[in-house]
Amino acid sequence: MRSRSKLLLTLLVIALFSHSILGQSGVRPNANAAGGVMVNIVASRNNKQTNPITSKEVSVFDNGQEQSIRNFTPDPSPARIVLLVDNSLTIRADVEKLEQAAREFAYEIYEGDKLLIVGYDEQAEIVSDWTDDAKAIESSLKLFRKKGQPHLFDAIRAVTEEALRPLQNQKRIIIVISDGLDRGSKATFEQTLAELQSENIMVYAVQAVDRTRGAIRRDVPKPKVVIDKLAEGTGGEIFSIDEPQVAAKAICDELRQNRYVLSYVPSSAPFGQARSFLVVGNDGITVRSKSMQQPN
Repeated sequence: MRSRSKLLLTLLVIALFSHSILGQSGVRPNANAAGGVMVNIVASRNNKQTNPITSKEVSVFDNGQEQSIRNFTPDPSPARIVLLVDNSLTIRADVEKLEQAAREFAYEIYEGDKLLIVGYDEQAEIVSDWTDDAKAIESSLKLFRKKGQPHLFDAIRAVTEEALRPLQNQKRIIIVISDGLDRGSKATFEQTLAELQSENIMVYAVQAVDRTRGAIRRDVPKPKVVIDKLAEGTGGEIFSIDEPQVAAKAICDELRQNRYVLSYVPSSAPFGQARSFLVVGNDGITVRSKSMQQPN
């Protein structure tokens, strides 16, 4: 019995130690265990107060039905941020403007955050691999060049599958620097958005001027609609490419100061069906989250 007690005590100490190490390394405990659903949200008080928001101040609705919140905690863990930059031939932003938009993030990220910079036209290519070295990032931006057509949806799916999917239980973000135009992707917009929602990846946009000037497109949404739906559908936000410093500071501050992890066990989840998802804050609290819960 003494040996067994010592063994149990040892295992408990190891478990507690491991939990501590995971938290310190930026890997969050999996709140999705035991049939629960984990969702990343952004929440802030409109009166600029910084005290954490609690589960009693928000309500969650899955498929229109209010759910019991199992866990709601601030998430100040480091972020893994992909800057996905449209460097196709016809984007209405010169190379210097694209460089500046990406450069601002290199100097605004918090300690522990890391950036991956990917430029895309018909192919998505790494410009700067995962790093927090601002000088190295800045020098790599000279690799931007404008050519080809913008395969935006394929580029998003490529970075989701190859760069972010292996980083489960970490804070994963895509920042699209683009006007939202896609010409020629094999992936559809609907497939792309559904995958982002399934993976709990939030998308922000640093939006360039629409090169199509709002022209109607037969097979895909207009560029502005793409940007709007990517941000609204994943809980992100939209900024102008003309104010890159404002965008970089706002996004990086928000990721470290206003992110929360919410978990709940759905009271009813029809098998194989996507469900509407909504998180609402009490008066004076603004909340953003993805708009759909994809099938488990």
